[in-house]
Amino acid sequence: MRWENLSAPPDEGHPDRAAPATPPLPLALPGAIARTFDTPGFAGMTFYEVQAKSIINKVPGSSRVPFEWTINPYRGCSHACVYCFARNTHIYLDLDAGADFDRKVIVKVNAGELVRRELAAPRWRGAHIAMGTNVDCYQRAEGRYRLMPPIIEALRDFANPFSILTKGTLILRDLPLLRQAAEVTQVSVSYSVGFVDEALWRTVEPGTPSPRRRLDAVRALTDAGFEVGVLMAPILPGLSDTDESIEATVSAVAAAGAASVTPMALHLRPGAREWYAHWLAREFPHLVPRYRELYQAGAYAPQAYQRELTARVRIAARRHGLHRGERGDNRRLPTSEAPPAAEQLSLL
Repeated sequence: MRWENLSAPPDEGHPDRAAPATPPLPLALPGAIARTFDTPGFAGMTFYEVQAKSIINKVPGSSRVPFEWTINPYRGCSHACVYCFARNTHIYLDLDAGADFDRKVIVKVNAGELVRRELAAPRWRGAHIAMGTNVDCYQRAEGRYRLMPPIIEALRDFANPFSILTKGTLILRDLPLLRQAAEVTQVSVSYSVGFVDEALWRTVEPGTPSPRRRLDAVRALTDAGFEVGVLMAPILPGLSDTDESIEATVSAVAAAGAASVTPMALHLRPGAREWYAHWLAREFPHLVPRYRELYQAGAYAPQAYQRELTARVRIAARRHGLHRGERGDNRRLPTSEAPPAAEQLSLL
């Protein structure tokens, strides 16, 4: 597939246009309750409330992540990050990976009770559970639905270790619960901050709290006694991979009191790949040739580029007294990821 042949999922109108009063249900969600809210923060969005059958999910063995179990109370994400690797999961719900992913969010309203029930099952052995690994569990919808407090309460009551990766500052609402849980089990908190350029943030991560607000949250969590790791991801070729951007980001992460910083270059899986290509051609067309070259073999940038990027971040981290530690970094993802054979897309 050539870059020129890529097309974005269809645009479903303007982001600030209100959703229809009675939106149709996707075919994959026949029992859902569709809701819209007449508030500016949720303009143009639809929430599909579902009763999930299970909530603690086992990660497929083929996945190259350092955890086996996850909890995802939401599907779809109002953060609207143009690069989000989870976009393609929406196509299994009869929704598209572009605008639908940003504006049509599935809410597992019974998540809290399900977590408690599944933790109590005799077969459960208390394995570590990761949250925020697919879509952000502290996206804006969490302010209304409040699914995380009963989830954390259940994990606390069963002394089950867990980790949270987020871009959301709403996690500070649950700080008392997190501290209670940390008294009885291992609790890891990490933030995703790929860059601190606010102009870039507004176009590439329009639904998230600003990088500075996220780093303020890192400081608050650090002051509360947590060792917070920062996943410096994704680093965007041609946009946030300059020496100046890396220096500014690492410096800000260190000043926020983070325990570690872990860099990761942008990767573009199906769904995210097409959406990002559409965005890049519109916002930064001069970078299209560079992306064609970097991602021609698949979802991942060449290993040489990843190694060079990682080295530059580590040099900056040492300069600012930050070292990639074991604690506070609940991802510990490899820094040189070769694209698996199944993802050879001859893309951009």
